[in-house]
Amino acid sequence: MKTKVLIIGAGPSGLLLSLLLKRKNISTIILEKQSSEYVANRIRAGILEPGTVKLLKKAGISNRVTKEGLKHNGFKVAHNNNIFDINLKYLANDCVTVYGQTEVTKDLMNKLTNENVKIIYNVPKINILNIEDKPLVEFDFNKTKESVRADFIVGCDGFHGISKSYIPNNIKKIYKKDYSFGWLGILSDTKPISDELIYINNKNGFALCSMRSKKRSRYYLQCEINENINNWSDDRFWDSLSKALPNDIKNNLQTGPSIEKSIAKLRSYVLEPMSYKKLFLAGDAAHIVPPTGAKGLNLALSDVDKLSSAFISFYEKNSELDLVNYSNVCLSRVWKTQRFSSWMTNIFHNVPKEDNFLKKLKHIEMENLLFSIHAKKILANNYLGKY
Repeated sequence: MKTKVLIIGAGPSGLLLSLLLKRKNISTIILEKQSSEYVANRIRAGILEPGTVKLLKKAGISNRVTKEGLKHNGFKVAHNNNIFDINLKYLANDCVTVYGQTEVTKDLMNKLTNENVKIIYNVPKINILNIEDKPLVEFDFNKTKESVRADFIVGCDGFHGISKSYIPNNIKKIYKKDYSFGWLGILSDTKPISDELIYINNKNGFALCSMRSKKRSRYYLQCEINENINNWSDDRFWDSLSKALPNDIKNNLQTGPSIEKSIAKLRSYVLEPMSYKKLFLAGDAAHIVPPTGAKGLNLALSDVDKLSSAFISFYEKNSELDLVNYSNVCLSRVWKTQRFSSWMTNIFHNVPKEDNFLKKLKHIEMENLLFSIHAKKILANNYLGKY
């Protein structure tokens, strides 16, 4: 097989890159380790920046996000049993859209199926050869050896993928931080407690009241890093969440059976550079942010926007400039996003073994955020992806 761009990973990053290139008649093949059913049903993020929504419109898959996505003009912060509004529309003249990553993935999969783009699922072992000149990718499929010759390879295969391992150790530099707490999350077919997200900071730590639709809720509680999910019944979760809520909204909480329950470990991670020879990385393959700022998917699709434009410039104008600059351009936004996500994670969580001095500083920081219009404007613009 031959193609211009071989994409490893059929998550939203790989799928969107393929679609954007398809619209410019640039051929792609996608290889995915998991099954299509697994990819379509992965529970992930649900907050889209305005720039991400514009990108989905550019790709021609905005019908459902426009009709079914929930536009939020702001969110709420609960602190010391009080609730404060962060009005994004007033502070930064824009809004976010609540629309699950699973739905974005399904929209992309359906569009690419209609476009007859070749996606090969259930590919467990992949080997990349000749990365410096004429890349060749070998893989096992249905117990046979297959190969694809491509001009370029793009790794959209996430944090645990193999693509980044092909950047030599003497070339790449890794920055990482593992947080000493996690998120216990639950998904339920219950009416959301509020019409906007509520970020909660109290003596027990962090909690988040989120949603996927007007009838489906997503809630999180801060938990210990080594917490056992089997110790958390639905009743225990709902009881703990209720205790974390401000008194004014406790009675609004609607409970029900969980559809999905999981524990997420929080980490910050950046790999530099995001390209090497004929290999390019996008999304979680190159960077991870803690979920507090709702940035993971948005940052990944921003990579794809820049990389697709660079490939289009190469094939239509015979210019390599944007490909050469891809890593530096993306990393500029990546580090701004890391700064914001790390700040928001730090200020909203209770860090184990944190001394009283740092706790007091964080309290002052939160007070400044909630009572300073200047601080709120900075938060609003960062939350919207306007750095």
